[in-house]
Amino acid sequence: MGLRSLTLWLVAFALGTAGLAAPPARADSTGTFTLRQVLGYPFVATIASSDGANAIAWALDERGVRNVWIARGPDYRAVKLTSNTADDGQEIANLLVSRDGRTVVYTRGGDHDANWSESLDPDPAANPVQQFVQVWSIVPADGTSAPKLLGNGDSPAISPDGKTVAFVRDGAVWSAPADGSSSAKQLFFDRGQASDLQWSPSGDALAFVSGRGDHGFIGIYTNAQTPIRYMAPSTDNDFEPRWSPDGTRIAFSRLPGDGGPPQDILKRRPQPWSIWVARVADGTAGRVWQSPETLRGSFPDLGGIQGWGAGDRIVFVSEMDDWEHLYSVPASGGPARLLTPGPFMVERAAMTPDGSRVVFSANTGTAAGDGERRHIFSADVAGAGVKQITAGASSEWDPVTMPDGRAGFAQATAQQPAIVTLADADGTLHPLDAAEVPADFPSSQLVTPRAVTFRSSDGWLIHGQLFEPPGARAKRPGVVFVHGGPSRQMLLTWHYMDYYANAYAVNQYLANHGIAVLSVNYRLGIGYGHDFHYPPHWGPTGAAEYRDVLAAAAFLQRQPGVDARRIGIWGGSYGGYLTALALARNSNVFKAGVDFHGVHDWSLEIPTWFGKPVERYQMPDTKAVMKIAWESSPDSAISTWRSPVLLVQGDDDRNVDFHQTVDLVQRLRQAHVPFDQIVIPNEIHFFLRYAPWLEADQATADYLQRQLAP
Repeated sequence: MGLRSLTLWLVAFALGTAGLAAPPARADSTGTFTLRQVLGYPFVATIASSDGANAIAWALDERGVRNVWIARGPDYRAVKLTSNTADDGQEIANLLVSRDGRTVVYTRGGDHDANWSESLDPDPAANPVQQFVQVWSIVPADGTSAPKLLGNGDSPAISPDGKTVAFVRDGAVWSAPADGSSSAKQLFFDRGQASDLQWSPSGDALAFVSGRGDHGFIGIYTNAQTPIRYMAPSTDNDFEPRWSPDGTRIAFSRLPGDGGPPQDILKRRPQPWSIWVARVADGTAGRVWQSPETLRGSFPDLGGIQGWGAGDRIVFVSEMDDWEHLYSVPASGGPARLLTPGPFMVERAAMTPDGSRVVFSANTGTAAGDGERRHIFSADVAGAGVKQITAGASSEWDPVTMPDGRAGFAQATAQQPAIVTLADADGTLHPLDAAEVPADFPSSQLVTPRAVTFRSSDGWLIHGQLFEPPGARAKRPGVVFVHGGPSRQMLLTWHYMDYYANAYAVNQYLANHGIAVLSVNYRLGIGYGHDFHYPPHWGPTGAAEYRDVLAAAAFLQRQPGVDARRIGIWGGSYGGYLTALALARNSNVFKAGVDFHGVHDWSLEIPTWFGKPVERYQMPDTKAVMKIAWESSPDSAISTWRSPVLLVQGDDDRNVDFHQTVDLVQRLRQAHVPFDQIVIPNEIHFFLRYAPWLEADQATADYLQRQLAP
């Protein structure tokens, strides 16, 4: 399992009450707001726009109630398109707006961040938190029509004329009329697992990835009478098909096929990749760019090809200069041109409808601390320069573009949760859904985290955000927060992922109730370059990043308002792993912790990482790998674990096996380590309902306050 897979492998632990109900809002003698109030923020789950009409749509999660909204030019008035009223655990994803702006398509249900797939048709009676995925459409998308179910499936694509929706069901491609006037039907048969559906500009063909396990093809379906054409099929893995504006060519990314001698996971090796362009008419293709065969030149976590730009140039992402930057290359081949120079990371990008520019979010800007924020920029595809669109002490992300030149995105500050916002060409901002922030949301009582740096014992410079309780008080407890992922970066503002927006709310609550919190961006995270993101001896190969966690605790202990004897720790997923590791190795420093779904024994995963079968003659020294994986695990240090811990996990976790928690509990019992547990039946890694989040987060805050009391 590579680091990209591990990013999804977020660590999880035990929670336990069936049918959890949200506790009543309650005042706290040491704080000015309740956790229910600060967790009441509306979360912008996804944003989409049309490339032919001035329309922007978004999905909003309000205390677990998810709905789709739209705003159209020229006035861009926000209109709610759906009328869901229940906290039913059905996520809204894959939001699309048709080219004419008349149709909105989305998926409802599923667990799109899982490490392994789910059935599309489970028995709802057996699992009240349903996870089947359905494709829905709204035509016309103006608030006058009810959503229509197109069928069970995922990953939809709307045809250019807006009349047909193709989607994937059980690895096959299906289609249905966008207005739901007839039932969905399988469009064609292909032996592989289909994904990444892409309509041609004219809508007369559909490109797709045909995954074949150890290799993959780019296929093109035209009609029932024409055989599927495969673009330059080989033993390699081809993916990310993108049509040229005239529909005669397809660009795609190519990685070597799976195979060769088994690799030792203790050593990182380059993962070179290339960009190819194929002629649709005959399937012949040629390579137009090849990455350098270096670690930095390996395929980037966030994807390669971003789109086909003006001037017949292909825009892509590479980390070959240590930073995740945008480049463009002629479709005929030639040297790549760097579009976004500088020591920062490009995170998410969108092409303008005319292909002349690419709008993107990045952790840079003119304000102090922008390395731990996000701002919106645009870069000329031809390389004529970069323009900054947003600035200041806010963060902006998920950019989309409109034909009228406006850009849309989500915007948040340290006090304001994310609001869908439009930027005019002159930079004037227009919030679209600010009215959805609840009246009792405690914006004015939230602190502004302070950007801090410190060094780990081996010299790495580590960044963090310090949440300091307001007012002068006696020595207060301190808590280290460790994020999951590990490919994440915590910000000085509200976060763009719901998991970490929740964590930000909890950290604000703890600060408001008298606990100083240091959120640490340890090595393995993003935002500080490729080499920081891929350090040696990480996780199961040595747990080097734990040095950063320990350094964070030492930094917190040195703060004048913090009681060095009362330091706690909490985190989820990979942060749960580091929380458990801290408690096991250094109970003398960390007096209590809360571990959400963490991995506790890396050696259990070694067979999966090497692939199957694991009995090949050429296997590396698996005993050595197992030994260091075990020694990098919390379980190996149970004998020195003394501090109490609260364990939290849903037992339908698709990212971290629930057995990791079951096994740890037995070890803690035998070692007489005090622990509490909350297990949520049928919930997944990222809790799909608001009620379990409120229950678990309130338990987290209460537990830390109680355990770290004088």
